[in-house]
Amino acid sequence: MAPIPPAGIYVPVPTFFQPKKSATYNAIASPYDADTQAVHSVYLAKAGITGLVVLGSTGEAIHLKNKERSEILASVRKALDGAGFKDYPIVAGTATQNVEETVSQLEGAQEAGAQWGLCLVPGFFAGASTQEGIIQWFTAVADQSPIPIMIYHYPGVSNNVKVAPSTYVTLSKHPNIVGCKLSHGDMSHHAQVASNPAIDHAQFQTFSGLGQQLLPVVAVGGAGAIDGCAGFFPKTVVALYGLSTKTVGITEGEVRRRRELQYKLSAMEELIVQTGTVGIKEAISRLRGFGDPDGTRLPLVGGLPGGDAAWAKWKECIDAMEEEENNL
Repeated sequence: MAPIPPAGIYVPVPTFFQPKKSATYNAIASPYDADTQAVHSVYLAKAGITGLVVLGSTGEAIHLKNKERSEILASVRKALDGAGFKDYPIVAGTATQNVEETVSQLEGAQEAGAQWGLCLVPGFFAGASTQEGIIQWFTAVADQSPIPIMIYHYPGVSNNVKVAPSTYVTLSKHPNIVGCKLSHGDMSHHAQVASNPAIDHAQFQTFSGLGQQLLPVVAVGGAGAIDGCAGFFPKTVVALYGLSTKTVGITEGEVRRRRELQYKLSAMEELIVQTGTVGIKEAISRLRGFGDPDGTRLPLVGGLPGGDAAWAKWKECIDAMEEEENNL
């Protein structure tokens, strides 16, 4: 059977581009910033993050040429290996809806050093798509992929296409499909996948794409989260995951503590819910000093809309999480 991604906390890292102040800045398609990409990746590994999702929706995968995708993946792998994190988990995202192009990107990901692929559910024909069509699409990709793949269900970027829990049951039986990332708020669907006795959970991991759901998702059998907030508060999210997975000998104090951390993380996650990649880049830049908020590609422009005033509205949530991060 294909190897599965280890349970834990993953970060969907943004792709860093040269900012306006850079001599190489291009208003249409600014070059990516490999140096910042590398140091941020190593920072996360040192902070206890289980693995990275590179070139996902947060990573602006649709804004990159295939050559750039391979170069970014290879630079991250080289940086991690050089810092002593050999074989550190890297999951490469795909966002194309063409089977052959998706397989081509997965081939490039393997050559660049990624161990898994995260394939976005095709959603252009959401109104006409059937569950059987989705099953056949993922089967065709998995049959040809040189690395194991995961199903990425993010209705917000897939034209609100629906994936039924029964579809995961069918796809989980494919030897080259090893898990899923569910980036939606339907906890019932999380439970119907992560707790389903018809799925071999030793070979198919269910991850939430929302740190807001980390504690309840783990409670119903989830393997962890692929969480944007962990890109700038990594130690706090990892601490919550550790408490969430503890079932034997847990104290009342630990129960209170994990609820407290989940509350603080959920409040902080609203920044990402409202602003997406732009908010993540703003937070990583302001809080950790990596990159520049205006390092994006069109149609994303600038940093957080509203600048300092908009950032100030999140001060209470940020201060609460920063205190936790500094104490860990």
